Amino acid sequence: MLDFSFTDEQEELRRVLREFAQKELSPRYAEWDRTGTFPREPWRRLGELGVTGLTVSEAYGGAGLGPVEAGIAAEEIARGDFNCAYAVVLGGLVGGILERHGSDVVREKYLVPMARGTRVVGIAVTEAEAGSDVAAIRTRAEPTGAGVRVFGEKTGISLAMAGDAFVVLARTPGEGERPGFSAWLVPADAPGFSRQPFDDAGNRPIGRGTLFFDGVDLGPEYRLGADGEGLRIILASFDLSRVLIALQCLGAAAASLDETREWVGRRRAFGRALADFEAVSFRLARHYATLETLRWYCYRALWLRQEGRPHTVEAAVCKWLAPRAAFEAIHDALLLHGQYGYTKDLPFEQRLRDVMGLEIGDGTREVQELIVARHLLGRR
Repeated sequence: MLDFSFTDEQEELRRVLREFAQKELSPRYAEWDRTGTFPREPWRRLGELGVTGLTVSEAYGGAGLGPVEAGIAAEEIARGDFNCAYAVVLGGLVGGILERHGSDVVREKYLVPMARGTRVVGIAVTEAEAGSDVAAIRTRAEPTGAGVRVFGEKTGISLAMAGDAFVVLARTPGEGERPGFSAWLVPADAPGFSRQPFDDAGNRPIGRGTLFFDGVDLGPEYRLGADGEGLRIILASFDLSRVLIALQCLGAAAASLDETREWVGRRRAFGRALADFEAVSFRLARHYATLETLRWYCYRALWLRQEGRPHTVEAAVCKWLAPRAAFEAIHDALLLHGQYGYTKDLPFEQRLRDVMGLEIGDGTREVQELIVARHLLGRR
């Protein structure tokens, strides 16, 4: 049976989150951007709604829902505030890692409060010389007998300044000349940890920056998964976050089209509504068709994940195409508002800056193309 409908419960989730995003988040979207302030109190409110732990089991304070519900949440929250939708993306990405691979200590101290919105946990993989080439990372976890000592730095990290802890990928000693990789949960209050902010074009409330590890001591309870399994754990988790990011971008674009549709319906030029000109209406129609096609492809990818089926290629397609399509739709929405669209009184310029960042984060377009091409050609 083929069914493209959402359940009544999923539609109710959409309604509740859209209403919350419009009433509680949208009015302050620009304010948090201007001040570069992390929206900690709204993040906590999202926790109360179950958003920060949507896919985390109820045993660990989460809502125990599935990937499709996470997609709905990412889309609807982003319609009101693109940056607050990171709560959904990181809740799915980091929450899944901590639940499946964390010790009881990590789950109790970080997963449970993260799911409830009272702690913020980020993920730190990227380095100055290791962006798309994840296996080239230099951060290392040196055995001490009682655990490990972490040295190195991670850069371009989302929530760098707001995070209470970070999932960190590090090199560990291996046999011969081939080191392995392990994943660790590093508390932000650990001695030897420090951070420095970036002054980014977009996603300013999220607070990207660089993390420094100057001999951070960690006990074995902070290791995530088995030694040597860190890279596999991280890469497998991207299959979810890439689809959620795609829907996050599509949500912002859909809001922009809705606003523009209303604007061109009442704005008049040459004695007619702008909507009566095909140069305007056809442009909106093209964006609608593209965004709607990608939106359903994203939900198909989430359905595959929910069914336990392979979806790495589908996730790559979502991450490759959706951020760019969203950027182009928002760009045209700005232009169709004329001089008003270019001001900071309207949300388009901020959405452009915010969406642009996710053409890079969690895997560039070129990396996604590579994943798809290797699948098509049978290359590993």
